[in-house]
Amino acid sequence: MNFSADDLKQLKARNIEPSKAARQVGWLKTGQVDVKLVRSCSLNDGIVQIQPEAHSYLNKVFASAVAAGRLGRFVPASGAASRMFGPLQVNSSVLESCRTGQPDPGADPAEFKLRKFLEQLTSFAFYPDLKNAMAEDGYDLPQAIAKRDLALILRYLLEPAGLCYARLPKGLLAFHAAVDGARTPFVEHLAEAALLNGLDGVVALHFTVSEEHLVLFKAQYSAWRDTLEMAYGCRFDVTYSMQKASTDTLVLDEGGQLLRDVDGTLVFRPSGHGALIENLNDLAGDIILVRNIDNVVPDRHKEANLVWTKLLVGYLLSVQEEQHALLKALHEQPDDPLVRELVISFLIDRVQAAVSLNDDSKTLLDQLDRPLRVCGMVPNSGEPGGGPFWVRDARGRITKQIVEGAQIDKDNSGQADILAHSTHFNPVDMVCGVSDWRGRPYDLTRFVDDEAVIITTKRQDDKDVRVLERPGLWNGGMAGWHTLFVEIPAETFNPVKTVFDLLRPAHQS
Repeated sequence: MNFSADDLKQLKARNIEPSKAARQVGWLKTGQVDVKLVRSCSLNDGIVQIQPEAHSYLNKVFASAVAAGRLGRFVPASGAASRMFGPLQVNSSVLESCRTGQPDPGADPAEFKLRKFLEQLTSFAFYPDLKNAMAEDGYDLPQAIAKRDLALILRYLLEPAGLCYARLPKGLLAFHAAVDGARTPFVEHLAEAALLNGLDGVVALHFTVSEEHLVLFKAQYSAWRDTLEMAYGCRFDVTYSMQKASTDTLVLDEGGQLLRDVDGTLVFRPSGHGALIENLNDLAGDIILVRNIDNVVPDRHKEANLVWTKLLVGYLLSVQEEQHALLKALHEQPDDPLVRELVISFLIDRVQAAVSLNDDSKTLLDQLDRPLRVCGMVPNSGEPGGGPFWVRDARGRITKQIVEGAQIDKDNSGQADILAHSTHFNPVDMVCGVSDWRGRPYDLTRFVDDEAVIITTKRQDDKDVRVLERPGLWNGGMAGWHTLFVEIPAETFNPVKTVFDLLRPAHQS
């Protein structure tokens, strides 16, 4: 790929190596390489169950880690809420149809959703804020509900005239009613982390946010910190980071050429949550809990999450202790046949790594010395998301991976059948061990499968463009990690994908 002198200056300003930019163009032109599924992971074939008799021990291991200050939480929180309100964004004719008392039996399905929204509006935690926003301009919300004036209500809910919810990050929206005020997902993550760590400790959380919304997150933290620290008897250590410009990717236009602005400069787009492996790497942490911003519940429903997070942490630490002991032994006694036998047994039996009995000590060391993660997996119930699979890589090795639907060739009947018969899905509830046996943080960028990009077509300026997403944070971004899948109950997974999910019992206080 031949970049102009101005292109090279632009790449340098973003800290993007020209060779990596050329590689992006190659992927955009040739398309992604789909994952090759071998079979789905299932119980006793890639997914384990933690037995009740192990709970006491794992809880003690967890408590020791908390006492040692080893835990932190990493929450991707830059996602916009626009899609959450998609069901409410309809044309004016549908809004007008909702003014009648009863719907036409053949009405647009969107109308039935809007009617449900109107009928249950007082059940949403944002109702008081919406009422106040309308009152500032002289509008009465109960009166608007009685008149079924959805156009007015939605303008004050979604647009800058009122709460501007369609343009805010999901993490800052009022999700749950509470005695101390409506709580956002951001606040709920603080609360859960505090409950998890217990009294009199420092609770560390890191949020990845967009630069334009950083001041709003900081303001919300300032408004809530004293209340939460007093309520939970802890001290918070909250940090933030933004997706780096160096992780943005190039775009192709409809003719397969690099997309440029009117002045001829290259156009870049954010490359998806896979870019956040750099943010996670910069934390240089020890034990990091990862969960999506919208998978939160009020305090009265948090017990299941707390129970299973403790067990997942304890399980990871128990495996990590064995891994680190073997790494130390292999470094000190690389030629000891007993050490070699124990390492091979751990790799095959404990983490199901692709290893050969003929591998030498150096190869075994490379196989063993990797970050470790324990991923909670929920039995399938029709929820969206990726899942756990055995996959075959380009070198023929079979490993356990989290795979997103966009990585699978659904036109291949065999692959589609494996996907259709998968038993579990990925709720993004992970515990990550990111330090080595000496206590030094891993360079997590070493373990990314760079080829696991996703190529899609998007609309930009009313034109179709070809865009590239980096290997996802928990799929290709962690492909080289040791991965353990543990079944967790469905009650631990309560995402808010649309506004109507807030009406589910788990989100009602």
